[in-house]
Amino acid sequence: MITVTEATATAGALKRLSDEGVSIWLDDLSRRRITSGNLAELVSSRHVVGVTTNPSIFQAAIGSGEGYEEQLADLAVRGVTVDEAVRMMTTADVRAAADVLRPVYDATGGRDGRVSIEVDPRLAHRSAATVAEAKQLAWLVDRPNVMIKIPATRAGLPAITEVVGLGISVNVTLIFSLERYREVMDAYLAGLEKARAAGLDLAAIHSVASFFVSRVDSEIDKRLTLLGTDEALALKGRAALANARLAYAAYEEVFAGERWLALAGAGANAQRPLWASTGVKDPAYKDTLYVDELVAPGTVNTMPEATLHATADHGGITGDTVTGGYDRARADLAAVGALGISYDEVVRQLEDEGVAKFEVAWQDLLDAVTKSLNSKGVDAE
Repeated sequence: MITVTEATATAGALKRLSDEGVSIWLDDLSRRRITSGNLAELVSSRHVVGVTTNPSIFQAAIGSGEGYEEQLADLAVRGVTVDEAVRMMTTADVRAAADVLRPVYDATGGRDGRVSIEVDPRLAHRSAATVAEAKQLAWLVDRPNVMIKIPATRAGLPAITEVVGLGISVNVTLIFSLERYREVMDAYLAGLEKARAAGLDLAAIHSVASFFVSRVDSEIDKRLTLLGTDEALALKGRAALANARLAYAAYEEVFAGERWLALAGAGANAQRPLWASTGVKDPAYKDTLYVDELVAPGTVNTMPEATLHATADHGGITGDTVTGGYDRARADLAAVGALGISYDEVVRQLEDEGVAKFEVAWQDLLDAVTKSLNSKGVDAE
């Protein structure tokens, strides 16, 4: 883990990013990060105002065992199931992180200071179970600054509406396509309308829509490389930014419409776009590419720690790099399509792979915790 104490003075780019209206969230969490004071240090010196987690992050943290030994021993003595053990550990971490970020939450009126926790990825295609899990997680964490992550699968859309309608703040995850993003915004507005009909305070409900970035380039670049022509190779590294910029254009359109304005008049908060998967996967690209080129007001960028420190060290924050680029973005995606690469096929594949990867990570986590519980002389059910 990189320490930040000596590098505090180099955070100018992060401040500029924040000043441009981009909320910086950390895409990582572990018990060690909390107990060591590292998370608090990132908040104070790196302009971090939120935290996101996912099954892969928890698998890496809890699978290592570091910092979880005492709680695992207690859970083993109690004879809990492995599923209960995992939820007790993950919600404890999210609760503690939420406490670290509570001053940010209070200072921003609930806009930031958020910590996200994901529903069991095995429920991604089950609407009613997702709603039940979201309610349970909100109850277990029991902090006003928690956000429940719900995947933007077909089954996830009605769950988003239902959970928001209950007054629970939601982070919608695994969004890859522009069409699905519009459906997510529609589901959020429908949830706000349900909450308003139930007499709930709309001002207390917040949401972000996590639009994934680097994975789009990874898949489309692979197909462009296979084509191998000069025209194809010239398009590498452009599809993900184009996709994200057009997502922001859709956000501007929806949250200026009459349906939204009626809800805003009742105190509702816009669902902010969140740029996810912003760590560069191709070493040929600048490591801050998906930060520098996705600066727009009212957005969130959730970064792996390496990307956070890279941005602080040499990020090129030069102002809004999104809203002036819609024509170029449309042209770039059209050029990719003209080469025979199907946008719809790519985004559908990425959604399926995203859900599957989280399911595998969750199972790996369950297996690791089962082994730990069994090693303490207790059979995990």
